[in-house]
Amino acid sequence: MPFLDISSVTYTLPDGRVLLDDVSFRVSAGERVALIGANGAGKTTLLRIVTGALAPDAGAVSRGGSLGVMPQFLAGGTVRELLTSFAPAPVRQAAAALAVAEATLSARGTTASQLAYAEALAAWGDAGGYEAEVLWNICTTTALGMTLEQCGDRPVATLSGGEQKRLALEALLRGPDEVLLLDEPDNFLDVPGKRWLEERLIESGKSVLYVSHDRELLARTATAIVSLELGAAGSTAWVHPGGFDTYHSARKRRFARLDELRRRWDEEHAKLKALVQMYRQKAAYNSDMTSRYRAAQTRLARFEEAGPPEARPREQNLAMRLRGRRTGKRVLTCEALELTGLMRPFDCEAWYGDRIAVLGSNGSGKSHFLRLLAVGGTAPEPEHAPVTDLVIEPVPHTGTARLGARVRPGWFAQTHGRPDLTGRTLLSILHRGDEHRAGMPREDASRALARYELARSAEQTFDSLSGGQQARFQILLLELAGATLLLLDEPTDNLDLESAEALQQALRAFEGTVLAVTHDRWFARDFDRFLVFGSDGTVYETTTPVWDESRVSRQRG
Repeated sequence: MPFLDISSVTYTLPDGRVLLDDVSFRVSAGERVALIGANGAGKTTLLRIVTGALAPDAGAVSRGGSLGVMPQFLAGGTVRELLTSFAPAPVRQAAAALAVAEATLSARGTTASQLAYAEALAAWGDAGGYEAEVLWNICTTTALGMTLEQCGDRPVATLSGGEQKRLALEALLRGPDEVLLLDEPDNFLDVPGKRWLEERLIESGKSVLYVSHDRELLARTATAIVSLELGAAGSTAWVHPGGFDTYHSARKRRFARLDELRRRWDEEHAKLKALVQMYRQKAAYNSDMTSRYRAAQTRLARFEEAGPPEARPREQNLAMRLRGRRTGKRVLTCEALELTGLMRPFDCEAWYGDRIAVLGSNGSGKSHFLRLLAVGGTAPEPEHAPVTDLVIEPVPHTGTARLGARVRPGWFAQTHGRPDLTGRTLLSILHRGDEHRAGMPREDASRALARYELARSAEQTFDSLSGGQQARFQILLLELAGATLLLLDEPTDNLDLESAEALQQALRAFEGTVLAVTHDRWFARDFDRFLVFGSDGTVYETTTPVWDESRVSRQRG
């Protein structure tokens, strides 16, 4: 029977901080256990311990059944290479040997290389390679609308984030592995994709441990919730044996119980200390009280040695302050805008203060649209320069997209690809500043990081952060850089629930205009206009969200 058992796992970061403290829980056969918690609490680290990529300081991980893993960020390479990475070990090994033999044959063309290639082909068949290709063909056809032959050599980087995730999930959920680890599998999926994922998780029968911040997906799929909770000595685990619909009320009752236990402990502690003090005073002038004084001391010492009850977990306190400033009334004007090879020409306008959600299926061009605006539009003036040092690739298009007066775009990148920040610590990035934002004294920088619950990560490099921490830091940079037009590409995908709520509150107070690509049904409730990239290739506006647009009907290659 497949299972996964995590027993008393403790893990310390290289800087000496304890990240995970005595974490224990079990995923039984057929269970779908959701792992949730604050960004940086150690969810991804725990999954890496389960896979064996990291060794715990203490504790153990055991499992029954083969393990399939989808990391938070997928590897590059080609579509075929990505699919191969999810195959059983014999298939992966045979694929690597076949690739070497094929390259040697192409380079030399000798009899020996021909024989080696024939042997590699035979080994590929013996390992189940041809059966794997049949499965991969189903995966690419379902996820991308193309056969494996059509897209096998296509770079994964040319696929949208949602297409990459859907392809990986198809391979794992259809594959032979009995135990799955999925790190934020719903990230970048459109709503039809999320609904598909919900149904497949329920139907699969596999034992699944997954990280997600999508409340609707959690409510539909989780049979149990494991919450990593922030503590003074690292994150601990609390297991809620029910679904997400009862999680919040159970957690509230648990916190109340912990508060009550601590109150009683403090009262008893005060009574014992008072008793010791009383007998000490009496023993000073009455030797008959000495034995009682020593007995009271012993009782107090044993009570203190046992220690207080479990402390209530620390809750996050985020204070995002997206300010912005006044711009011209007309912020954006698009006329006959066509993103080359994507949607048909469309017109649209955005006005100061608008909150516009950009909806539609993956691969329809929503991220390209935001990226075009991020570079300042069709013919940007100097005042439209983006508030970032990141080099933004131009977007081929016809028609025009023009920004209005005093509009400075601030772009939140969907995949957090920030080579300009790689290898630099958060504190040094803020301290140094750039041409868009002034450098900050270390004390001010530390306070800013604390408002985003990043103070403990001040000396970490940006690329070493969790996905959610990277997202929060990008939002902090937008706050400091003075953007007046926020272009947010899936901003809540990696944010924990409390961080997403803090972002919503900050956007409500933002003095400027917001365009956000999102598939987050909860996040979209705060928007008043919706620009929908339709499955027929048209772009249209609605006053209510539209979630059922399917993949755009067009020739793909």
